[in-house]
Amino acid sequence: MKVVLFAGGFGTRLSEETSVRPKPMVEIGGRPLIWHIMSYYAHFGFRDFVILGGYKVGFIRDYFLNFRGHHADFQIDLASGETKWLNNPIEDWKVTVLDTGIETMTGGRLRRAQHLLRGERFLLTYGDGLSNVDLHRLIATHDASKAWCTLTAVMQPGRYGALKLSRDVNQVTGFREKGASDGGLINGGFFVCEPEVFEFIDGDDTVFEDTPMARLIKHGKLASYRHDGYWQSMDSLRDKHVIEQQWAAGAPWKVWPDPQR
Repeated sequence: MKVVLFAGGFGTRLSEETSVRPKPMVEIGGRPLIWHIMSYYAHFGFRDFVILGGYKVGFIRDYFLNFRGHHADFQIDLASGETKWLNNPIEDWKVTVLDTGIETMTGGRLRRAQHLLRGERFLLTYGDGLSNVDLHRLIATHDASKAWCTLTAVMQPGRYGALKLSRDVNQVTGFREKGASDGGLINGGFFVCEPEVFEFIDGDDTVFEDTPMARLIKHGKLASYRHDGYWQSMDSLRDKHVIEQQWAAGAPWKVWPDPQR
């Protein structure tokens, strides 16, 4: 199953970092945020990635084109250019990087990758969010729901729009804006999607979280998986500092072996 990552936004609220690089390439513990997210998925056995780039996509391309040079020791003869690799990165990933346009919205970015997904189920998440969600349980919940899309519902106070969930099942029945004191659940990303979701994406200006979600709700095909564990997005410089501190303290999302760190 492929993992699709949104990685094309401007990240304006983190302009101290994103003026020179896309947000998923901001480093945490010396590695890009997107590497942390991909390492998490790889731990669960999902190693085929499709990255939906846009703003400064060249940084993402260069990183993966030169991945071995970034993470392996080497010896180079500067006169001849001959390079000897002294070790190898342990990631056995397949990575596809797409330029989905600078102004394209999230739904449009996803639609531009439809040809790569071949009518199959896929996983989808944002390139700026970390979690320790159990991906296998998420997929099992999606299977049981018979939905076309299942999102991960998390607790987060403040500025996000809260979800309305039905009482007896995990079906999402609506969205609403929430106040700072509202302790409601929010959409934390980490989606499981069926190919039917593409039926609700009209074009490049479609925001995935807007009209497609509303249409999925109308058809009773948007479900949720409640995650009460760790979840953190990186929307500001303060968030980056928080995540850096969490990484130094052990990182709730770090489930891979120490040598990869």
